[in-house]
Amino acid sequence: MTDRRDEIVALLTLLHERKESWGRIASRVVFEGSAMALRARDDGALFELTAEDAGQERAASELASWEARGLTLVTVLDDQYPRRLLDIRETPPFLFYEGELRRDDPGMSVVGSRGASPDGLRLAAEVARYLVSQDLTVISGLAAGVDAAAHRAAMDAGGRTTAFIGTGITRSYPAANAALQREVAKQGLVLSQFFPDAPPTKQSFPMRNASMSGYGLATIVIEASEHSGTRIQARLAGEHGRPVILTDRVTTTTTWGADLRGQPGVYVVSSMDELATAVREIREQPKRADEALAALMGA
Repeated sequence: MTDRRDEIVALLTLLHERKESWGRIASRVVFEGSAMALRARDDGALFELTAEDAGQERAASELASWEARGLTLVTVLDDQYPRRLLDIRETPPFLFYEGELRRDDPGMSVVGSRGASPDGLRLAAEVARYLVSQDLTVISGLAAGVDAAAHRAAMDAGGRTTAFIGTGITRSYPAANAALQREVAKQGLVLSQFFPDAPPTKQSFPMRNASMSGYGLATIVIEASEHSGTRIQARLAGEHGRPVILTDRVTTTTTWGADLRGQPGVYVVSSMDELATAVREIREQPKRADEALAALMGA
């Protein structure tokens, strides 16, 4: 029987060795139930931890250095891994985290422009406070603008907030939000799906958006531009089977927002009352599905 550390080393070795996407590797590891077993099967031989395996040696050295630095991670093989992230094709194989990790963390993403208008910032804060009042976690990135406003409002209201960052866990981007990142870690949770010292890249933020979509019950888009990265999360949410709530401003000022209007699972709201109705309907959907299934089974 292998221990958790051996499995982590095997997982990291797979990520270094294989040319498949990380999401594909994560899915295969979950299906197999063991990173060691998957590597053994792919290699056609029983996989054992030996000093002669250079890739494995590298992975073991990485893990040891992270442990020495006091960094904490969870993998897809751990019971504590966030449940909803296992539903998407972009499942991160591991997550570094600071704060209170929860396997089930019901919440909704609040996302939007870095250069949001004063009205957009006020709405982001109001939406965050409403989610807190409904015992929902506020999920967002840690960018300037809507992200920062949502996190701050949630914490000020005494609620839980979870931040997905587009860098390694040891970095803060933008640097101006370093203090906010520390606060979120103390009051909620900061998650990174990248190696600890990874810098921000053009690819890391879309990857982060995919994880935010998968983690939450829904995505709420406050305000965004035509070319905002927020549109990526709105699109991915649809692919993940997660509802999307758009403010009417998004649908009238962007072509991608207008294109989403009327699509299944997309709500367009023009007031907090309408947003509250959408949130309530989204939260009731699993219950309705269970009731329908029970009725069908009983028929």
